[in-house]
Amino acid sequence: MERRSFIKKATLSSFAALIGADIVFGSNILEGYFPIGLQDPDPFTMFNKHKEMVVLNDKPWNIEAQAHLLDDEITPNEKMFVRNNGLLPEEVNAKTWTLTIDGESVVNSKTYTLSELKSKFKHYSYQLTLECGGNGRSEFNPPAKGNQWTVGAVHCALWTGVRLRDVLEDVGIKNNAVYIGYHSTDVHLSRDPKKEPISRGAPMSKSLQDETLLAFKMNGKDIPMVHGYPLRLVAGGWPASVSGKWVNRISVRNKVHDGAKMTGTAYRVPCEPVAPGEKVKDEDMCIIESMPVKSLITYPKTGATISEGKSLRIRGHAWAGELEVSKMEYSIDFGATWNRCSIEPPANRLAWQHFSATVTFPKRGYYEVWARATDSKGKAQPMLLPGWNPKGYLNNACHRIAIKVK
Repeated sequence: MERRSFIKKATLSSFAALIGADIVFGSNILEGYFPIGLQDPDPFTMFNKHKEMVVLNDKPWNIEAQAHLLDDEITPNEKMFVRNNGLLPEEVNAKTWTLTIDGESVVNSKTYTLSELKSKFKHYSYQLTLECGGNGRSEFNPPAKGNQWTVGAVHCALWTGVRLRDVLEDVGIKNNAVYIGYHSTDVHLSRDPKKEPISRGAPMSKSLQDETLLAFKMNGKDIPMVHGYPLRLVAGGWPASVSGKWVNRISVRNKVHDGAKMTGTAYRVPCEPVAPGEKVKDEDMCIIESMPVKSLITYPKTGATISEGKSLRIRGHAWAGELEVSKMEYSIDFGATWNRCSIEPPANRLAWQHFSATVTFPKRGYYEVWARATDSKGKAQPMLLPGWNPKGYLNNACHRIAIKVK
């Protein structure tokens, strides 16, 4: 009789976490079997997402919010966008989880358990804005390949963890350190164990910022599985791809990291402006770093109707990568004139800022409310689509909602 091989307990617990319930007879499942409940899953239940979230892709999972869902000052899990490059990790066990720091530019490689990270280093909490570099890609013409995000691939949650800087200082970093690269336990779509779905990173200057965290909590609770449980990198203000999930190794490099989706055209834009549709050589593409100034009207929902003579209270968020937003404005005449909004300072550096205004309309009819943010260096959002790029990155055009006055 052939000896039967059963799935490992760690894999079983991962299945149970995704399904949202204990698998009662899970000990009987043979290795290689994939539960039916995960073969055609309901992402809203599986990931605890709001029913109005929009699924763009399921292999891998990519899900975005609609603008009105992002009205919370601190984004809850159910309204946070999901951007994955591979399949969710097959085995996750926080009790045995380790993080290894290695690479050409460390004095000595070192491995920490999760409990050691939590006990050895001081904890910090920051609200940090994470936005997919391709947020707004659906507006580009000629169209760019990739998930056709509209406006909802952004969020600002409260992250708690230890500073990456403190861990790197504990390991010891050589003077020739240039970049860090993260490595994670997610699975390549091909299921080839030799391939990483994504392995990006950041220059040392970003890696050593106070707000760059190895996070283990989100909004005061364990990070949800789909957002990187039990440990992830969080580097606010830069493309969310820099904030690797399920991190179990960080390599400190003596050169720009060359992991998966760090080379070629991935997360890069032309170093100089190009005409729409123009082909750009790989060597003429520059890595995206700080995200551009941007804003989002989160209330009311586009398509709202109000009565003639009534004013309309609008609100939303604005952010500017490494900078702050210094001015916020709205227009109801397609950008011909602009009016000031009130805007709050950020809760901390790299958090988005909340704005509001009371809008009045001169008569009955159709209107569009446009929002425009200006950063602390005086750079404002463009009213329409900014310069074209092959991958459809960095669309920071003014957000617009439709209003009818009856």
